[in-house]
Amino acid sequence: MRTSLRHAAAPLLATSALAVLALTLAACGSDSGSSASPSPSPSAAGVKTISYTKVVDLQHVITEKIPLWPGDPKVVFTPVATFAADGYFLRKFSIGEHSATHMNAPNSFHANGADITSYTPEQLVVPAVVIDVREQCAADADYQMTQQDVLDWEAQHGQIEPGTFVIMYTGWQDKWSDAKAFFNIDAKGNLHFPGFAGATTEWLLAERDIAGVGIDTHGVDPGLDTSYATNTQVTGENKIILECLANLDQLPPTGSTLVLGILRLAKGSGTPLAVTAFVP
Repeated sequence: MRTSLRHAAAPLLATSALAVLALTLAACGSDSGSSASPSPSPSAAGVKTISYTKVVDLQHVITEKIPLWPGDPKVVFTPVATFAADGYFLRKFSIGEHSATHMNAPNSFHANGADITSYTPEQLVVPAVVIDVREQCAADADYQMTQQDVLDWEAQHGQIEPGTFVIMYTGWQDKWSDAKAFFNIDAKGNLHFPGFAGATTEWLLAERDIAGVGIDTHGVDPGLDTSYATNTQVTGENKIILECLANLDQLPPTGSTLVLGILRLAKGSGTPLAVTAFVP
């Protein structure tokens, strides 16, 4: 490793992400053993490693002014203790399960789906690729990523490996501070932002066996897709959906490893989370 681990996310969520990483790396380690019984090679032992030169925080800072899906509860911070009255500072906060940078659970789209606690630690450390479609999205706010977009990307970077998390980089992260632009709602109440075409997601699941999909908009489904085709398909296989990602401009097309610090909310339909990227 050529750098030391740092994080800038909110303490609770960032600690979750680092805890997942620590547990994973510990699980991958091996005992030193005696000189007569050397440890097996990493490949023989199934050891996984994360090599990186920098760490990128993919989580937006949570404030009371973040863009919220129409109808979702507001973010509220309430003081509980102060230095003047109690000798220490403490707040409580309230936030929707699908607000800020967040992960969706199957039970949000399937009546009998599993909740957010169903995801294993192994699922929360995942290699990622980034498909940059900013140009297409700038020309068409309703753009849906196609299979051809993926094939064009693969022609440059190689075929997507099974178990890879696929990120669609739309450029919408730059609109985060402007809720009106971020949701782009028309006079009829329709949302206009880009996302994965349902047919593309179906192909990625069937032909590339991906780990899930993520995006820098408020939905992996385009704003106009009220059937939520991508969310439904991916969560139907208990795979990962990440929305409202940040700092995607700091990730290369391939090689990054994501560590997801979820909150294990009982019966949770989703959770705000820390997403930490280890970049080669």
